[in-house]
Amino acid sequence: MNSTSTLAVARESATTQVAERAPEPPGPPAIVKTPDPLWLERTFRMLTALGLGFINPMIRLARGDSPRPQLLELWRSIGIPLLAIAVFLLAWAQLSTRIQTSLGQIPGPAAVWHQAQTLLHDHQAERAKAAAFYERQQQRNAARLAQNPDAGTKVIRYTGKPTYIDQIFTSLKTVFTGFVLATLIAVPLGILCGLSTTINSALSLLIQIFKPVSPLAWLPLVTIIVSAVYVTSEPMFEKSFLISAITVTLCSLWPTLINTGVGVNSIDRDLLNVARVLQLRWTTKLFKLVLPSSLPLIFTGMRLSLGVGWMVLIAAEMLAQNPGLGKFVWDEFQNGSSDSLARLMVAVLTIGIIGFLLDRVMHTLQSLLDFGARR
Repeated sequence: MNSTSTLAVARESATTQVAERAPEPPGPPAIVKTPDPLWLERTFRMLTALGLGFINPMIRLARGDSPRPQLLELWRSIGIPLLAIAVFLLAWAQLSTRIQTSLGQIPGPAAVWHQAQTLLHDHQAERAKAAAFYERQQQRNAARLAQNPDAGTKVIRYTGKPTYIDQIFTSLKTVFTGFVLATLIAVPLGILCGLSTTINSALSLLIQIFKPVSPLAWLPLVTIIVSAVYVTSEPMFEKSFLISAITVTLCSLWPTLINTGVGVNSIDRDLLNVARVLQLRWTTKLFKLVLPSSLPLIFTGMRLSLGVGWMVLIAAEMLAQNPGLGKFVWDEFQNGSSDSLARLMVAVLTIGIIGFLLDRVMHTLQSLLDFGARR
């Protein structure tokens, strides 16, 4: 190899080494996802606990996060449920035209919506009548007092028929009364059953016997006992209200009782032994150890009890003809008018939606308590 070729090879080698050492041209900056601030994470958890988790992707989109996962989450949380409801309404509208009954054609969504608006207008008209009645009564009392300041005045209660909205609130008041009574009975008994094997053995057979009893069996017995015991000239509560509330209590306390007992019994025995060694007071052990540890199962039982109580109440109101949604369903069934089918379907949808909302309320309370514990 001559000197010229040797020099060329050396130059080529030096050029290659310089190229290898040369820095690469700058590319696009890497995207580093910064973690959410603590207050935003708490906001997300709070919204999820309140059942408003679908707002979280909207907030993330507004903050400039990657749109693809947020839009996918919105589709799962909002789009799919709305699509399912639309398919259900379309199938209902198509199938309802093909079914004929003794009262006419099965009403479709439009007819049911029309009857729901009619029931709301009836409620507003009845409230207007009540307001006018009390206004006239106030004017008469004012005129009587102007003529004779010593004259007594009367306040007469408006006795118009209860509207559909009134019956909804009557049912809600009744079911919450029965549910609260059931909780006040079931939670202490469940705690005792979970802490004491003796009490658990004593009550276990009774629980298994009375738990499957139908509300239709409890209702006549409760009616007879309340009618015999609750005898007063000035009753604080109506008998129909007490009968329905006690029936709800007797049928809805078992899920809370059983789940509370299971929750207390599942507490780590080492924790109880430590409490015994430290000689903690019984109230301290109850509120600092037993209740916090068993709270998830207690709320699960309460959710089940509230759902059972709502179903039981409608059946009890139908059978006993007590005021409420159950009585409305029975009256419309007996009415047999051309609008009865649509009104029955309004009642069915109302019962289902209220049951769903009651369950969501209990789930939200459970989530908020759990969120508070984690916070």
